[in-house]
Amino acid sequence: MEKYTTQILRAGVAKSNITTDAPGTVVNDPLYAKALVIDDGNTRVVIIAMDAVAIGCIGDIKDDFLPKLRTRIQNELGIDGRNVLVNASHTHPPGRLLCDDEEQVSRTFDAVSRALLNMTEVKIGVGVGLEDRIMINRTLKMKNGLGWTIRHANPCPPDNEVEGVGRVDPEIGIIRIDKLDGKPLAVVYNFACHPLLGVPKGTITANYPGFASNVIEENLGDGVMALFLQGAGGDITEVLYKDNDRPRDSEPAGTMLGLSALKALHDIKTENVELKVVSETVDFPRRTDVPQQVELLLQEQAELLASLRFTSLNFRTFLPLYIKYSLNPEYPMDYSYHYVQSEQIGNTDLEAMDKVNKANIEKYLSNIRAMERLARIQDKIATLKLHKAFNDESGEDTIKAEIMGIKIGDCVLISCPTEALVEVGLNVKNASPYKHTFMAAYSNGYMHYGPPAEDYNKGGYEVTECFLAPEWQQIYEQTAAEIIRKL
Repeated sequence: MEKYTTQILRAGVAKSNITTDAPGTVVNDPLYAKALVIDDGNTRVVIIAMDAVAIGCIGDIKDDFLPKLRTRIQNELGIDGRNVLVNASHTHPPGRLLCDDEEQVSRTFDAVSRALLNMTEVKIGVGVGLEDRIMINRTLKMKNGLGWTIRHANPCPPDNEVEGVGRVDPEIGIIRIDKLDGKPLAVVYNFACHPLLGVPKGTITANYPGFASNVIEENLGDGVMALFLQGAGGDITEVLYKDNDRPRDSEPAGTMLGLSALKALHDIKTENVELKVVSETVDFPRRTDVPQQVELLLQEQAELLASLRFTSLNFRTFLPLYIKYSLNPEYPMDYSYHYVQSEQIGNTDLEAMDKVNKANIEKYLSNIRAMERLARIQDKIATLKLHKAFNDESGEDTIKAEIMGIKIGDCVLISCPTEALVEVGLNVKNASPYKHTFMAAYSNGYMHYGPPAEDYNKGGYEVTECFLAPEWQQIYEQTAAEIIRKL
């Protein structure tokens, strides 16, 4: 292994286009693997930001990508593979996004190799920005104490059943890397989001992290590279995610995020810093409660199906009645003078018919609400069974998880291999003694959602799309705290 003898802080950056070139592919904006190599004379660290869904398990990147990449970096470049952090932005366009498997490794390695060749003396500074306008916690807090997640796969809940929304993490963690002449070489920015919105034509896109990086790079110029590191955004979505009144376009949100990062960047002072890396491997327990959860959902499904009985209207008769009774709830059947006249002569036929119609309308509306819940239940049952099959196929009670900490001056970057939810990220930040602690979730592997233990009985999507047992959270947070202490 190469020994570093100089005490000079150096860094280099490079990127490779990793977009698929499959025939018929329409690319709105290219996807990249961006590499940053930092060396303080004793420790050499590689940070790779990829426009991808995940590092393994789902999407285009397979489970063997990370070990293959690290092996090449260690064998051919002399950099300890344990000092390589690979983060996925979690961009979500449909279909194949990336080049083929071997090209992914080759092109990403090439970016690291060129970054190493481009090393120059630098100074580094750390700071934070703020952006709270573009995202929302997508798991709504319901008045019954449960959670209902905003998704296109199921309807939103009735407005009168929603109590509130959960927290977001509006902090933009920023690592500024300047050349000795004061000109920026690279900007690493960390933000908890969920890039789902896409672009109007539904084509391949890096989503708003890609647009934000373009804003940063174009404004700073001189070949500056912006590397986006995804944060604890498992339960975050765009404010306009379910908006049906305008085209689905993530560029405005990306522009706002990029400008907010730039605003904070100018106040960050750079200096010489030291690097340190600590990595631990732990065992997360796999969940075993899926049969019980499915049984509860089947019971709810049976109750909802039973509630559909005794329905008089169909959609053809419901809609005109609903419109008529909405236009004039007081006198829905006819002009008001007919009601007055009927009252004068003691005729109650109109009121009697109104009572029947209102009951039928309410029954039909109740059926619609039941249908919305049934659609959600079907999705939850199928998802739970999928993760049970995944755990059963493994034949193991646990899964190995890598947690990596990188100290850059007074900043700590801590990784997580799950789609960690906001509360988990905030817990780690709040427990850290360092001035700046940033979580790079979706890093060095992928284990689907990482919800807080207290969420498991609340029924949100993230605890359904999850194969880890609730105890994972305590193991993760304790290990993260130990790593931060060692740093």
